[in-house]
Amino acid sequence: MKSRNPLNEFLNGARDMIPMVVGGAPFGVIFGTLVTTGPLHPWHGQLMSLAVFAGSAQFIALGLIASHAGFAVVWATTFIVNLRHVLYSATLAPYVARLPIRWRLVLGGLLTDEVFAVAYMHYRRAAPGQIGPHYFLGSGLAMYLSWQAATLAGLLFGAAFPRLQTLGLDFAMAATFIAIVVPQLVSIRYIASAATAGVVALACAALPYKLGLLAAVAAGVAVGVVLSRPWAASGGKGEDAAREPNGGREHAASAKRDVSSQANRAVETL
Repeated sequence: MKSRNPLNEFLNGARDMIPMVVGGAPFGVIFGTLVTTGPLHPWHGQLMSLAVFAGSAQFIALGLIASHAGFAVVWATTFIVNLRHVLYSATLAPYVARLPIRWRLVLGGLLTDEVFAVAYMHYRRAAPGQIGPHYFLGSGLAMYLSWQAATLAGLLFGAAFPRLQTLGLDFAMAATFIAIVVPQLVSIRYIASAATAGVVALACAALPYKLGLLAAVAAGVAVGVVLSRPWAASGGKGEDAAREPNGGREHAASAKRDVSSQANRAVETL
C-alpha cells in the first residue's frame, strides 16, 4: 500500500464532504422538525439519527410509525429501501478488502449515499490497495456528525419554523448529486445506464415501498452489463483497452468493476 499521511487523508476526506454536508443539512433539520410533530419523543428522533444514520430510511420509518404501522412493516420497508447499500458495498469492496474487520465494520456503519459518492470518486483514482481507510473515515465522520447536528437543530428550533418541509430545501441534495453524477457520464454505457434507470424510476414511482427504486437499479444494471459485454469480450479493444494497456486478465477484472459501477451511477441519479 502506498505511504500516505493518515491525518492528511482524514482531513481531505472531511473537506471533500463539505458540499454533501451542505446539501444534506436541510434533510436533517426537516427530519428533526417532523419528529417534533409526530408521535415520537425528541430523544427518539436523535437516537434514530445516531443509530440508523440513513436519511431516507428514517423519513420512511417516521411516516410508518405515525400511521401506526407494525414493526414488521417498518422493518421490511426500510430494509428494501436500503438494499442499494449492497451495490455500494460491492463497488467499494476491492478497495477495502485488505483492511482488518474492525475497519470494515466502522466504514460500513458510516456508508451512506453521500459518503459513497465522495469515497468512490477518491478510491477510483488508484488501484485497489493503494489508498488506506482514513479518507473514507474522514468523509464518513464529517457526514455523520453533521447529520446529528442538523437533526438536533430541527428538534430544538423546528417548532419556530412551521411547514419547514414545504420550502423545497430538500432540492439541495438533488442538486448536489446532479453535480456529481453528470461529470461521470463519459461514455455511452454510463449515459445509457443512467438514462434507463431514470426513466424506469419515473415510470415505477407509484409502486409501494419504494420498489420503483429497485426496478430502476435492476434496469440500469442490465443495460450496463449488456453494453459492457462487447468490450469485455474483445480482450482489450475500444475505450477500455486504452485504460488497460495490459489487456487480458487485468482488463476482464476492470470490466467487472465497471459493470458494478454502472449500478451505483444508476442509483445516484434517482
